[in-house]
Amino acid sequence: MAVASSAIILDHRRLPVTTDTATITRRRTPLVLVNLAALLSATGNGITIVALPWLVLEQTGRATDAGIVAGAATLPLLLASLFSGTVIDRFGRRLTSLVSDSLSAVSVAAIPILAATVGLSVPLIALLAAIGAVFDPAGIAARESMLPAAAAEAGWSLDRSNSVYEATYSTAYLIGPGVGGMLIAITGAVDTLWVTAGCFALSIATIALLRLDGSGKPDPETRPTSIWSGTLEGVKFVWRSRLLRTIALVDMALVALYMPVEGVLYPAYFTELGKPAHLGWVLAAMSVGGVIGALAYGALAAVAKRRTLMLLAVGGLGICMVGMAFLPPIWLTLTLAFLIGLVFGPVGPIANYAMQTLSPEHMRGRVVGVMTSSAYAAGPLGYLAAGPLIDAFGIRPTFFALAIPVVVISLVCFALPALRDLDLPQKA
Repeated sequence: MAVASSAIILDHRRLPVTTDTATITRRRTPLVLVNLAALLSATGNGITIVALPWLVLEQTGRATDAGIVAGAATLPLLLASLFSGTVIDRFGRRLTSLVSDSLSAVSVAAIPILAATVGLSVPLIALLAAIGAVFDPAGIAARESMLPAAAAEAGWSLDRSNSVYEATYSTAYLIGPGVGGMLIAITGAVDTLWVTAGCFALSIATIALLRLDGSGKPDPETRPTSIWSGTLEGVKFVWRSRLLRTIALVDMALVALYMPVEGVLYPAYFTELGKPAHLGWVLAAMSVGGVIGALAYGALAAVAKRRTLMLLAVGGLGICMVGMAFLPPIWLTLTLAFLIGLVFGPVGPIANYAMQTLSPEHMRGRVVGVMTSSAYAAGPLGYLAAGPLIDAFGIRPTFFALAIPVVVISLVCFALPALRDLDLPQKA
């Protein structure tokens, strides 16, 4: 919340002298609440990223098992995120966020409860991870769909509001993994998951306070007639937009190649070294860079082209991943992680801007859901491939096998004409 609050304080817009403090608070409260809920929910997920692989590695010591659990937590996200947008456009953004976080809290709390009663096994952990993952996309997409209306009430531009929102998410993944690593060292991976459940509960309380136009039950005339038909409309809309289609395809490739680094490679590497806190440090360094990069986007958008920032992000990711593949000393690994977050920070706000300006209001949930599911589609393949590769060839060769294709993708992006559409005037 500190990031969101400080950014709001720094708003230098001239307000009418007759505007009182209560009016200002009412206008900005929705934006603060949306960001705070995102911070709390994402912090819980950030803790889980560290806790679940560590829990499995403590039990079996096999990277393949960690990959199975990571894949199980990601595989349901494909269908869940694909249909989540239609659920939002059909039942409403606020209600969807509340139900999503409630179900996520219950599924996460089940892990320590079962650990204390019947015991845990890899298949059971994978099942609980899969169940918990089903509910996350709807909540994420619901909050993101509320952002334009909240920004309008605050009088903020889309670029500025997206900048703060993505910085909030990066802050959450700074807090979550760092706290997760420390809690694992102090209390163990199982009890650490109680904190995740608590984060979801606080997010629920935050959204319960939210009152925002467009967040309630949608107009019957614009609601999708069914989950299937609504989802199909969203898929067609995204595919027919060459910019959204290109962003989705590039994102799929990058997720498949990078996510195993956080979810499998580094957990396996630091498990071998017996240094759980180092995993939290690496993810935290990346999040610090992401906070700075996302916040900087609010200013950079006025002077730099969005396409240029996108190309810098993808190229920087490839170069830094190659450097990480050498498994350098921890200080250099932290530097590279910070740089990844820094150059990639503007990508989230840029993608949000494209979705917000190209999608009709009544279809925004579906567009966000489809775009999100395109990234989740590649995640399980990356996770499931990384574990066996590590067991067969080792961590360093697997790292290079993932890093080099990212460099190739960055070169391809320079030749993609669709990315030039990022700098065309759009109607929000």
